[in-house]
Amino acid sequence: MAPPPKPDGAASPAKLAIGVVGIFGAFLYYGQLMGDIVKYQADDGSKLEREWFLQVLEAAANVLVGLAGLILTQGGPSPAIPYKSFLLTGSTQVLAKAMTQKAQIYGVPFFLATLVKNAKMVPVMVGAIVLSGTRYPARKWAQVALIIGGVVLVTVGKARKSDGGGHADVIGMACLGLSLVCDGITGGQQTAFKKEYKKTQGKGLAPYDLMLFTNAAMLGVALVMALALDQFFGGVAFLLDHPDLLKAVAKFSFCSAIGQSAIFFTMANFDPLLVTTVTTTRKIFSVLLDIVSRGYVLNGTQWSGVAAASLGVLGELQEKFGKKQHAHSK
Repeated sequence: MAPPPKPDGAASPAKLAIGVVGIFGAFLYYGQLMGDIVKYQADDGSKLEREWFLQVLEAAANVLVGLAGLILTQGGPSPAIPYKSFLLTGSTQVLAKAMTQKAQIYGVPFFLATLVKNAKMVPVMVGAIVLSGTRYPARKWAQVALIIGGVVLVTVGKARKSDGGGHADVIGMACLGLSLVCDGITGGQQTAFKKEYKKTQGKGLAPYDLMLFTNAAMLGVALVMALALDQFFGGVAFLLDHPDLLKAVAKFSFCSAIGQSAIFFTMANFDPLLVTTVTTTRKIFSVLLDIVSRGYVLNGTQWSGVAAASLGVLGELQEKFGKKQHAHSK
């Protein structure tokens, strides 16, 4: 089994560097590759445009890396793995990821999709209010308003298209809306079954249990969907006909796996707040990198939206720091 998490002071700076470089490097490059794959167009004008096929490859890479991590760091899976729970959360998680990629196929830029995905707290909050009557402080609503308002400013600040592109934008944003709902379901279900597992087993699921079995479920669902929608064999043929795209997809898949593994590595050695700090700042860097590297020219309204959404994301991070400091002061 994996050793218990170490407090910040017990973990070496080298391990911190490995975790931070792994998370930033893998996911920043992942975002760039995703944009390249979505925008790729063959000489005859054809595109890959097979989101479920891409999910098969990405999940397969994560399964391979997760299996290696589980064997090397844990010696095997934890007892009494809740397979049904993993199947449910894996299904909603892979649907969320597929819809995010579908949104980009419909023309939503990666940086805007990333900003929208930071509003995943919205369906979680709505669900908690409806199902359990949970009340949230004004600060939480302000963070949500900043993120949503920022996305709206970026969207409405775009120049109007005269070629019917507005219809594609609507479909793309609808795909992101469905992705957010799935994220909310995934987060709620994961929290519930991890808590139940710890209650019944006396200890929590190990990090690579979560990585391996979640991605195994995602792989199964993605494969079924890719075959049902006739994306799998067409996707294989397209990649074989375009070796340059094949290399990009391979790097994209393993960047996802390396990034996830780096997150779990950091979780196993440091306080969860540090992991949140790294992943939150990485999202903001991903947004800025995509804007700069793709040559997007944003007007004042759109930059205001990016700034507002980023403040909302950073507000969540500051809130968690405040809670930790308050807990230590008791």
